[in-house]
Amino acid sequence: MYRRHNFEERLKVISRILSGESIESVCRVLSLDRKNVRQWLLRYKKYGEDGLHGTRSYHYSTGEKLKIVEEFTVKGVPLQELCLRYDLSRSTIQKWARTAQQGISLNNKRRGRPPKEMSRPKKREPQTELEKLQAENLRLRAENALLKKVKALVEEQEARARLNEQKPSMN
Repeated sequence: MYRRHNFEERLKVISRILSGESIESVCRVLSLDRKNVRQWLLRYKKYGEDGLHGTRSYHYSTGEKLKIVEEFTVKGVPLQELCLRYDLSRSTIQKWARTAQQGISLNNKRRGRPPKEMSRPKKREPQTELEKLQAENLRLRAENALLKKVKALVEEQEARARLNEQKPSMN
């Protein structure tokens, strides 16, 4: 079972190894993966305590991924060396190698929901005389309906004022 280890746990394991215990005995006692612990030790030797915090958050391009996979599969560069050189985890390089072997592209996939089109649809200009007249007719109908609503609201306001025996406002 895979278990994630925090910085303090990794530092304790490395300090035990540096104090003289063997990697195998520490891994046996703490039920850890020997390859992971060796990777922690190499990262600690190269980067110090910062190397135990994990890998950086960097997105490799498709070309960079293919170059790393090629070094691993064709040239036979050890996985640990690639992990240290490119600051990647073993599982990431192995996943890229499997994906490339299956013939699937290593392109970076965009995450999340695609952006919405927020702009208004462009108005189409009327081209014929008939279309121009129809557009003007529609605009005048909307204007007429708006004026009717305003008139009805003013009349309603005046009726309320009469009921309350107040003088209607001049606004």
